[in-house]
Parts: sequence; C-alpha cells; structure tokens
Amino acid sequence: MNILAIDTSCDDTCISILKVKNQKSKTIEFNILSNIVSSQIKVHQKYGGVYPFLAKREHQKNLMPVLKQALKKAKLLKLSKSQKPDIDIIAVTIGPGLDPCLWMGVNFAKALSYFWQVPIIPVNHIEGHLLANLLPQIVFPAVCLVVSGGHTQLILMRKIGDYKIIGETRDDAAGECFDKTARILGLGYPGGPAIAALAESFKFQDSRFK
Repeated sequence: MNILAIDTSCDDTCISILKVKNQKSKTIEFNILSNIVSSQIKVHQKYGGVYPFLAKREHQKNLMPVLKQALKKAKLLKLSKSQKPDIDIIAVTIGPGLDPCLWMGVNFAKALSYFWQVPIIPVNHIEGHLLANLLPQIVFPAVCLVVSGGHTQLILMRKIGDYKIIGETRDDAAGECFDKTARILGLGYPGGPAIAALAESFKFQDSRFK
C-alpha cells in the first residue's frame, strides 16, 4: 500500500510517499519512498515570522511542483496526466496549524482524491509528531514531549487515539520564545538555528560552569 501524505500546517509545503508492508501483522514496515519539502524561510525572513496569507499564496504555488517531485523520486510519476499513479490513500494534515495554510493542503488533497478516486485520511498534526517518533515499534503507555512551533506539551499516550495532556506551557511555546528572543537580539528568522549556533560557539568564562 502506498500513502501520499500532505502537510501545509505552517510555512513548509511538504509531500511524502510511504510504502507500507505487512499492515495486517504485528511486523508492519514503513519505507519512505520520497519526502519533499519546499521551505518558505526566505519569503518570511524580512518579517521576522510567518505571515499566514503570504504562506497560503506560497503553498498555492508550490503544491503541484512538490507533488511532481515526490512522485518522480518515488518512481510513481506517470507520463500521461490522465494516468493515476500507484497511490492507495491520501493523508492530509487538518490541524492544528494556520487556517489559510491548512485549507490549501486539504483542498489539494480533496482534488487529488476526486481525480484519482482514492480515500482521504485526516491527520492531526500533533498526533503525527507523536507517532512518528515511535514507529515502527510502538510500546504503550508512553509519555511524549512535544516541542513543535506553537506547542510545548507533555502527553500521556495510552494507545493510538487515547491521549491526555499532563503538562504544558502557561504562556509562550518554546518555539515562539526562540523566535521572539532572536528578534530582540537581532539574529533574524528563524530564531532556533541562530540561537543554537551561538550556544555552540559560546565559551564559559566562569570556572563554575566548566
């Protein structure tokens, strides 16, 4: 079974194709045939953060080229536009994320589903982060730390679909703190890599920290 996965939850246009084997057994196998990401960092850099409607416009431009690249790398691209590639299911992020961006991915998935006559699976962005770290062997219960964009949470996973938030930030998420700190320090966007690079080069002068 081949799954085409689409994510436009923020400013990256992402399409991946996975081959799934032994899905009815305990030894399920996942093979990533392609994973194409079109970044918008340069587009948003001068603003110091992501502008949702600007990101939406970029998704609109990038989705079709990214799809073609993903199919080509997976060796599933057909010469004729009327030929359906060997895709069995389309998975698409439905949230959380930036609404204008999410709708671009959802509508694109709907169009492909109609044209190729394949089903759609809606995917929760955060659940995707949780499960990706546990594949292919998932052992429950598990406690997961999610530090993604606007989310900083500790989540108890009892089983797939059964989650409980047991702790989270009371104000800004870690990712937002990095970006805001970098903006104050004049380090540019995105803040995380810039702050990480400075931290790597920093030398402690106080012997207590050696």
